[in-house]
Amino acid sequence: MKISRIGPLAALLFLVPCAVTADDPETPQQAALLSDDGLVLIKSPPEIMTRQRLPNFVGISGKTAGAKGLSMNLVVIPPGAAAKPHFHKDFESAVYVLQGRVETRYGDGLKKSVITQAGDFLFIPPNLPHQPVNLSDSEPAQAIVVRNDPDEQEHVILYDPGSD
Repeated sequence: MKISRIGPLAALLFLVPCAVTADDPETPQQAALLSDDGLVLIKSPPEIMTRQRLPNFVGISGKTAGAKGLSMNLVVIPPGAAAKPHFHKDFESAVYVLQGRVETRYGDGLKKSVITQAGDFLFIPPNLPHQPVNLSDSEPAQAIVVRNDPDEQEHVILYDPGSD
């Protein structure tokens, strides 16, 4: 099935192998074990606020699906907003922009930048300081973010661009 047939926001629904059971008290209510093979469906995860100060909908992680090596989330950047500058200690990030235009400032002092828009992919290597900024004052930007880290917030380190 192609994402374009089911719509980009349907990417919040995932089937992945994991070891979580439906009776596990640590499993969020929106997670449901689909088979004894370990497939888990995450439906409409609740909004959380990240260390980067952006709304986030955690789809796949160690906590939600028992993932061992990745997390996958929907990140929303409100109109005119920006994340706090940060980096992901020792972990890669991949971003797919679903909606909007985002300037990502990056590198020492956040002096470099790249602009992405709907349909663009962006790879961010481990330990690279960055700060996404929504370029619209009226529309939110949305992106699917995947990291090779099942603990989606544990290795987020806030960064002071003035320290370089």
